[in-house]
Amino acid sequence: MNKLYVGNLSPSVTVEDLEQLFGERELPAPEQVLLKSGYAFVDFPDQNSAIKAIETLSGKVELHGKLIEVDYSVPKKLRSRKIQIRNIPPHLQWEVLDGLLAQHGTVENVEQVNTDTETAVVNVTYATKEEAKVAIEKLTGHQFDDYSLNVSYIMDMDAASPVQAPRTRRGGRSSRDQGTPQPGPSGGFGSPRLRQPDFPLRMLVPTQFVGAIIGKEGLTIKNVTKQTQSKVDIHRKENAGAAEKPITIHSTPEGCSSACRMILDIMQKEANETKTTEEIPLKILAHNSLVGRLIGKEGRNLKKIEEETGTKITISSLQDLTIYNPERTITVKGSLEDCCKAEVEIMKKLREAYENDIAAINQQANLIPGLNLNALGIFSSGLPVLPPAASAGPRGAVPPVSPAGYNPFLSHSSHLSGLYGVPSASAMPHQHSQAPEQEVVYLFIPTQAVGALIGKKGQHIKQLAHFAGASIKIAPAESPDVAERMVIITGTPEAQFKAQGRIFGKLKEENFFSGKEEVKLETHIKVPSSAAGRVIGKGGKTVNELQNLTSAEVIVPRDQTPDENDEVFVKISGHFFASQTAQRKIREIIQQVKQQEQKHQQGAAVSPHHSK
Repeated sequence: MNKLYVGNLSPSVTVEDLEQLFGERELPAPEQVLLKSGYAFVDFPDQNSAIKAIETLSGKVELHGKLIEVDYSVPKKLRSRKIQIRNIPPHLQWEVLDGLLAQHGTVENVEQVNTDTETAVVNVTYATKEEAKVAIEKLTGHQFDDYSLNVSYIMDMDAASPVQAPRTRRGGRSSRDQGTPQPGPSGGFGSPRLRQPDFPLRMLVPTQFVGAIIGKEGLTIKNVTKQTQSKVDIHRKENAGAAEKPITIHSTPEGCSSACRMILDIMQKEANETKTTEEIPLKILAHNSLVGRLIGKEGRNLKKIEEETGTKITISSLQDLTIYNPERTITVKGSLEDCCKAEVEIMKKLREAYENDIAAINQQANLIPGLNLNALGIFSSGLPVLPPAASAGPRGAVPPVSPAGYNPFLSHSSHLSGLYGVPSASAMPHQHSQAPEQEVVYLFIPTQAVGALIGKKGQHIKQLAHFAGASIKIAPAESPDVAERMVIITGTPEAQFKAQGRIFGKLKEENFFSGKEEVKLETHIKVPSSAAGRVIGKGGKTVNELQNLTSAEVIVPRDQTPDENDEVFVKISGHFFASQTAQRKIREIIQQVKQQEQKHQQGAAVSPHHSK
């Protein structure tokens, strides 16, 4: 997808003229230039370079007196359902773009492209080539503020196949997807199997070694990508003058580890030759919402990795985080071999936490049909889905395909869908049914957090109740020295999600949990005593499955006396998405029990009539 067509060339233009033009515009040297009469084909090393060439040159540069045209070189037979949209305003909300794309057909995929440009770029796959054609016609030149969209066909390799399997609508998987994973979001609810989401390895390397990692004319980094079957992005232009630069590696877990080893080896050799430093630590960047589960309870996970690999591991302070830089730095010190062993274990823990959160998002959207996670704004400080490139944090923490953009607490599900192959909740069909039931949840928060939750003159809790559409009350303290206070939340499933999410977010913002702790709260919900056994399951099977599925701790206390409504408590402890998923699963079980009881009662009422 990196071959470009350069048109409207003067007959006098030479290959050297084109190469000189690319050099003047600071474009990487093309791998091949094939000059014809009046046009040329140019192969660039990567998609980022190709996008930059199109945006920099097409319709903007004259060569030998003629304004040149630059676009992707896509044979007609491969012009099908896939298009690329460029020059998207960086401040544009994702749902606005999503709505615009949907006007022209069924969108199967939207994948944001990692670029050096200030504006955003997405690759879009429509259900049919006719829809893609209409989208190109309608969207080319479409204005957003002072930005005019540029749209091109990109290669659709599926179009070359003589026989195509039937396609599913957006959010589904067709049979052609079952084998090799497709780039970008593919798969959806109800599909036989989800593509394993891409979880890249993010490294931080000293700026002084970036040149050695790239190598002369990019040969060293090309060798790394070729040998490890990975895509390596060196964000060298971000944050000019910084002492360190981020590197993003996209591959399988094994591919990421191999590329990491090669990069560490290159830096060590360069350090030895230049005698700049004795030991180069491995630095891994990870989203803050994942770090708590890497550390583990009382630091057990981290201690175990240190002991097993013979390394010393430290994690940067929460104070270093900003709204645009949600990553923390995991520094690993030890021999090169030991650092590589530690990388495997650290990434295994981070990947596991990430995949659990993605699964929780899928389930949450599924369990509350029509719930628009993107509109919830769980943190009180709402972020645009496509943050302005100029506002990137100190480590350039906005690369679109890195976990830097990932934060389940922000609930930017559409953003997640573009980055990690997770269908957004807005893509789910709305199910029209009766109004959802009011649910009551008892959430326990640290006593010292009560003031922050209430706010000055009760303003915060009032705003929260209005935002969520729920009733939120704080129960009186049972004694003066209690460590926790009970918050009683009454509302629909969606209201519960909003209210509880904001409370988790508030505790995170106000630093009521230390740097080595993830926000985990205890929640109680009431279930009919007749359903308690079903929640536990035979020999504790159901409750164990619940805990494995949701990562939450679920306890049904024994020997409870049912209250006046014949209900007992179930206790749930965990981080936000774990708790939410467990609550919804338990509500499902309650609903099933109620339906069975209703059928039984109806059957009992009907049977005397039939006996006559």
